[in-house]
Amino acid sequence: MARTIDYWYSQIIAQKEATSELDVLTSTSKVAIWRLFAYVVAVVIWSLDKLFDIHKAEIDDLISLEKAHRLQWYRQKALAFRLGQDLIDETDQYDNTGLTDADIEALQIIKQAAVNEIKGQLRLKVVSESGGEYQQLDEGQLLAFTDYMERIKDAGERIKYESLPPDDLKLNVDIFYNPLVLKSDGSRIDGASTTPIPDAIRAHLKNLRFSGEYANSRLHTALTLVDGVVLPVVKSAQAKYGLFPFTTIDERYIPDAGYLELTDINLTINYREYGV
Repeated sequence: MARTIDYWYSQIIAQKEATSELDVLTSTSKVAIWRLFAYVVAVVIWSLDKLFDIHKAEIDDLISLEKAHRLQWYRQKALAFRLGQDLIDETDQYDNTGLTDADIEALQIIKQAAVNEIKGQLRLKVVSESGGEYQQLDEGQLLAFTDYMERIKDAGERIKYESLPPDDLKLNVDIFYNPLVLKSDGSRIDGASTTPIPDAIRAHLKNLRFSGEYANSRLHTALTLVDGVVLPVVKSAQAKYGLFPFTTIDERYIPDAGYLELTDINLTINYREYGV
């Protein structure tokens, strides 16, 4: 964005003050010849700056008109959505006038998004966040988001918009533990944590890429890093989405909603002292 004339003028004056050969120019009058020269040059630089802005805007317009957008563009635009703010007319941009970075972040309710193409139609999945956990959009939020995307998408593109409750995960895990570090209930002897194993499992699930892949072997690797765990064994893993029944995860699973939820009732941990 073009800087002001005053900005460029002050830059020129600062450079003049830093150049000892120009110390003879001491007049403080605004109409001193050397100050007028400085002002004219500042106007010229500002004009060039403005021309660059205009040129960039024209190029951006040409690109937006001539090039079909890739899937990543739809994801980025989904993350840029602001609840309760209208777009600038005939653009896919927002007016940031008077808004701080914190204001903009508060309006951007989409925290994760994923898009893929299935039989000529895009499927765009999004979630918000509450208390550090992913949360599906409510009906009003999803309606506003859908209207926003429909206004900026490529003409003729068919998009299915979804914000779903999490897929359910069910785990049965054996933990062979070091009795010098962990108790028989899985808590730490030093009192630092009462639930280090469940915490590690949920942290692993939280760190999965949105709409990414869960894998039993990766969970196993994550559990081996927990202090006091000698040998973790993922005995069984099951998942389901919506009203469908649980199905066994042989190794890999991609959640339909994009993310997983593991409730206490669906987590079974069998603690076994290593060596016994």
